[in-house]
Formats: sequence, C-alpha cells, structure tokens
Amino acid sequence: MVRRMRRLAAVAAGAMVAVLLSLTVAEAAKAAPKTPPAGVDITGHGLAEPLQLRADTHPAHVVAVIEQVNHRGLVRQSGGPKKADLGPKYTVVVLAGDVPKQTYDLYPKAVGGPRVFRPAKQPDRKITAAWYLGRVSMSETLRTAGVPLERTYEAVSGGVGGGERIIPEDTLNPAQDLNEAFSELRRLLLLNIAVMLVITIGLAGIALLIRRRTR
Repeated sequence: MVRRMRRLAAVAAGAMVAVLLSLTVAEAAKAAPKTPPAGVDITGHGLAEPLQLRADTHPAHVVAVIEQVNHRGLVRQSGGPKKADLGPKYTVVVLAGDVPKQTYDLYPKAVGGPRVFRPAKQPDRKITAAWYLGRVSMSETLRTAGVPLERTYEAVSGGVGGGERIIPEDTLNPAQDLNEAFSELRRLLLLNIAVMLVITIGLAGIALLIRRRTR
C-alpha cells in the first residue's frame, strides 16, 4: 500500500510539472510578437520618391503604419468628407514579400480628424470602397516613419478620431503595463497551486503511512 501511494505521489508530481511546463510554453508563445508584414510603400505629398519600409530594417515602423490601415479597429463611415477638407493624401501599399496586397489612402490632416479610404480596386482583387475615421496618431506615425509632416501630439479619446486632451506619445503605454502585470500574476497563481498540490499529496502519503503502521 505504501509503495502504491509513493508511486501515485510521484506520478501526480510528474503530471503537475508537465502541466506547468506546458502552460509556461503556451504563455511564452502568446507573449511572442507576431511576425510583422513584409513591408509598406508610402507615396504622397512632399515625397519625391516612394518611402519603402521593410520589416527586416524598420519592423516597428512597418507595424505602426499597418495598424493605421487595419480597418478592424477603425470606425466605418457611410460617406467621406468633402475633397476640399481632406488635405494632403498619402497612399500606403502593403506588401507580402515583393507582392502588393492592399492599398489605402490616408489623410492625416483632414478637417474633423484623420481619414482612411480603402479603394475598391486592390492589387489582387476588387472589393467595396469604404471610408473610415482614422486614428489620432496617424500624422505622428507617418512623420516618424519618414513622411515630411510637422510634429504633433496625439489627442486621447479612445484611439479613433477627435479628442480633447493632448499628451505626448511616450507617456502612454497602459496596455503593455497591464499585460505584464497579468502575466506575473498568472505565474504566481500557478506556482502557488503547484506548491499546494505537492503539499497536499505529501500530507496524504504521510497520513496513509502512519495509518498503515498504527494498525
């Protein structure tokens, strides 16, 4: 009976170690950054030649520009502003390798806030044309990527359109801090659970051993 309990405790401890290792690997996989797109080409007002950004040399800029045209995080409009209110236009072409896949027109200085236009004619297909409210960080994102725009500060209002309070970009990074805090809390909880299970199994084994000897 004692040997059986020892084997059971060893198997349970091994299983717990395996579970913890698998959770740690899964957590690391989630935390690993996704591979950025191959690159973007930017043309438009003030650019004598296309601004070519590639993931192997400018990964942060490529990801930032792609985020500006990610329509899943943007608010769609039924119609666009008047042409006179759009301001300078910058065309962003998203590439996979050397192959153009998507194209968008960005208007960082549009009246009422930045705008994004998705043309119906895309490099590899045809879709429905659409207008979106752009992110308030559009002008600064394009400027840091190399587009000749005047320096601005982001207006904070949820990330899309409008805004009232002006704060420098480098002071805003709550998502990263929260993710790190939750990751640390999860690791601590898993460690506590593992310790409690090991102690419980050990106490159960000792109790059975004592009971066996006192009979």
